[in-house]
Amino acid sequence: MLERMLRGIAGFFILLSLILAHYFSPQWLWFTAFVGLNLLQSAFTNWCPMIWILGRLGIK
Repeated sequence: MLERMLRGIAGFFILLSLILAHYFSPQWLWFTAFVGLNLLQSAFTNWCPMIWILGRLGIK
């Protein structure tokens, strides 16, 4: 459940930042890059800040 929620949140953030970049400012693409880099580092380190946050919120 936790990993499924993580993928949903990451996908939502990426799509949201692409929409914001298209309609408002290309600077929002930096947020897209940030999410992508977090996903990449979590593949190598097996630690993701969003999983830590969701765990603190009590999601299992």
